[in-house]
Amino acid sequence: MANVTSKLLSDRAAQLFPPVAGRVTQLGIVKAEGSYLWAEDGKRCLDFASGVGVTNVGHNHPYVIEKAKEQMEAMVHPGHNVVYYPSYIDLAEKLVQLNGGNHKVFFANSGAEANEAAIKLAKKATKRPGIIAFKRSFHGRTLATTTLTASSAAYRKDYEGLLPSVYHAEYPYAFRSGLSEEEETKRCLENLEEMFSFLITPDQVAAIILEPVQGEGGYIVPPASFIKALREICDQHGILLVFDEVQSAFGRTGKMFAWEHFGVQPDMITLAKGIANGFPLSALVAKEEIMNQWPAGTHGGTYGGNPVSCAASLAVIELLEKGLLDNAVKMGQYFMDRLHELKQTYSDIKEVRGLGLMIGVEFLQEDGKPNVNAVARLREKALEKGLILLSCGVDRNVIRFMPPTTVTKEEIDQALDIIKSSLTEIYA
Repeated sequence: MANVTSKLLSDRAAQLFPPVAGRVTQLGIVKAEGSYLWAEDGKRCLDFASGVGVTNVGHNHPYVIEKAKEQMEAMVHPGHNVVYYPSYIDLAEKLVQLNGGNHKVFFANSGAEANEAAIKLAKKATKRPGIIAFKRSFHGRTLATTTLTASSAAYRKDYEGLLPSVYHAEYPYAFRSGLSEEEETKRCLENLEEMFSFLITPDQVAAIILEPVQGEGGYIVPPASFIKALREICDQHGILLVFDEVQSAFGRTGKMFAWEHFGVQPDMITLAKGIANGFPLSALVAKEEIMNQWPAGTHGGTYGGNPVSCAASLAVIELLEKGLLDNAVKMGQYFMDRLHELKQTYSDIKEVRGLGLMIGVEFLQEDGKPNVNAVARLREKALEKGLILLSCGVDRNVIRFMPPTTVTKEEIDQALDIIKSSLTEIYA
């Protein structure tokens, strides 16, 4: 038998996995700690991707690992459909408390599953067929969540037809529309009213689902006035307001949940990614009166609320509350300030935006077209120098920064030095 250990992990993977399992690097990683990853060749990389916004308290945080190990020694899977167990109950109680009480919780495994659950519950509770999502959104890759997603036609190609009665409204993006925030909000709200007139009456809409900060679509922060107007529209027409906080929760924006920035609480919130720092877990948290309309057996899953994942999540929340939320705010502001300085040097950097440590930097050419090439080359050169970055936006012309909430000033400075060195080479 061939000695497979002599091959790179990427070479071995090429023989095992379909191309659908895409990778943004060819790195084979053998160790992770804090803000860093170590490759199989010994190279250390500063990771500002955080497992795509998952390891929000840093890779292998010792306290999270400690609590997970304790839980593993007690039990791994008794099955939430069979019995009750402490970490499952404790985490649900904590999530209800964090959302102000009078809520209930459904646990699943992934963000897409949580969004599927939200759609099904909205339809069951309202007895209405319609769902309104937004352009540039990303909600998952199952058939139903692919229907909701509108950040790339490639995600939908060859899978049509999808879930019926799903409509896509305009999401505010004042930077690209050229309008003021007030004008852009007005444009998007008028678009929604037109949908009610031309496509689906509001009394047939079960839910409006949106990311309070768009992730895949470009790290776009909407005006608070838009979010507040959606709350009023939903209240007026009996529509459920659903926030997909799969990427924006658990300290990513400097608060436990992004909705706190806008002073608008949704009827349902979907959670995953940073919830358990890498252990598979997601949650739908919804108002009690809505959850109580979900009869036994009309939805479910085997692994949701796994004891080890719940224990890890409780540790994550504890760490965030005991100082990492504050660090995310402080380091996020420092990072934004330094990126704004960088913007003064490189004319293709047209906007720096974000909340906390959910930061996007958009590159445009002088003619106003997306500078996709600059972003691709920046990611490539940064990786060569030991910094892992991801892009986003429909045109992939936005660098998204998502370092862990444990990030230090020194690590941000290290990343910025690599970025500046890479940009100098690109524009030489």
